[in-house]
Amino acid sequence: MVNQLDGAKRLFVLDTNILMHDPTALFRFQEHDVYLPMVVLEELDRGKKGGSEIARNVRQTSRFIDELVEQCALDEIDQGIELVPPGVLNHAAESSSGRLFFQTSIDKVKLPESLPGNTADNSILATVLALQEKVDDVRLVTRDINLRIKASILGIHSEDYRNDKVLDDVDLLQTGYHEVTSDFWEDVGKDLKSWQDEGHTLYQVEGETVNEWMPGEFLADQNNPHNDYIIRKIEGQQAVLERVRNYSSEQHSVWGIEARNREQNYAMNLLMDPQFDFVTLLGPAGTGKTLLALAAGLEQTLEKNLYNEIIMTRITIPLGEDIGFLPGTEEEKMAPWMGALMDNLEVLTMHDKSSSFEREATQELINHRIKIRSMNFMRGRTFVGRYLIIDEAQNLSSKQIKALVTRAGPGTKIVCIGNLAQIDTLYLTETSSGLTYAVDRFKSWAHSGHVTLQLGERSRLSDYAISIL
Repeated sequence: MVNQLDGAKRLFVLDTNILMHDPTALFRFQEHDVYLPMVVLEELDRGKKGGSEIARNVRQTSRFIDELVEQCALDEIDQGIELVPPGVLNHAAESSSGRLFFQTSIDKVKLPESLPGNTADNSILATVLALQEKVDDVRLVTRDINLRIKASILGIHSEDYRNDKVLDDVDLLQTGYHEVTSDFWEDVGKDLKSWQDEGHTLYQVEGETVNEWMPGEFLADQNNPHNDYIIRKIEGQQAVLERVRNYSSEQHSVWGIEARNREQNYAMNLLMDPQFDFVTLLGPAGTGKTLLALAAGLEQTLEKNLYNEIIMTRITIPLGEDIGFLPGTEEEKMAPWMGALMDNLEVLTMHDKSSSFEREATQELINHRIKIRSMNFMRGRTFVGRYLIIDEAQNLSSKQIKALVTRAGPGTKIVCIGNLAQIDTLYLTETSSGLTYAVDRFKSWAHSGHVTLQLGERSRLSDYAISIL
């Protein structure tokens, strides 16, 4: 039985998909109480089997609930269990002081005839309607848009789970560069300091504008496209800058690839600089994300020997219907998912003007130094001296991104590429994607960089299709 709550406290009824998405959701509601209908526990029980991310989250949720129940006597469960985050979760909900309630009785509430059947969603709606008669402020939390629509029709206050959102709006995500005018250089010119460090010319500028900058970002001069700088370090209102290298000329091409626009040049500066251990590239289809990442990887692996090999991986989510199990080894199973890799390798080898024998030898060397790996077998591994490309990273959750990035050992560079407009993972959005999470969390680290590519360079057909379709 749930007691009447005071005006400042709320009762949040959680849908199953919330706990499937985030097992720590139980502890994310601060001083408010949490209620789990019995049908939610049944759905969790049905979803616990398997090796998928959802199944793992369900099992973790069950363990959390089990630990909470063990703290309470059986005859006190209907009075609510104190939501004390177990062990390592203390940092996730330090201010959590609410209680966890379970459905311990059958609520006899008749739903409208327009909602026939005994489905899980209708059962949850009936439970919330019954709770509204006992509790002042009851709110249904679900990621199911249709369930929220039905709840609104019945007069139930419902909302999405917002705790996992990195940003309120994806437009707030950094682009990786700031536009400056000639007035800016005139203002900082009088206090500008410059010096040489290992063959690089560095400049120190000072001003209030520096507060808006992050290390690894670029300054784009609107009036002079060849007067761009990368921000190396920030201390208070002082920033250390270095002129951007121009990769748009044939003399400075990378594995035969030249930067075709300003953003591609920024991306190439990050990819070719060993000082940046973690690089993220966002952009629509055809902006050159995979091509640039692969060209930089080949140049630094085969020509400069900075890395032992290139590893490429991605989450295996089909665009259409799943075609079923694939035969062969791990690499053979992943090959159909790596069409982007094969397509870009063809483009890169087209620039090779050597003889056919030399091209075949180069192709064999490339195939030997590029490894295709499945994400399913990444847990527990450590990559030393590798150039790791994570393709289609927008389909990863924050937990999956963490599991992959923490595989990096000494001398490893990780490049995450993706398009936030092409998310195919259930319950992930632009603001809750693991790629968005990584971009935002790494933005202040001096050894990470990010660029959002804007211009399509694939073909005029592709560019036009992006703009009208």
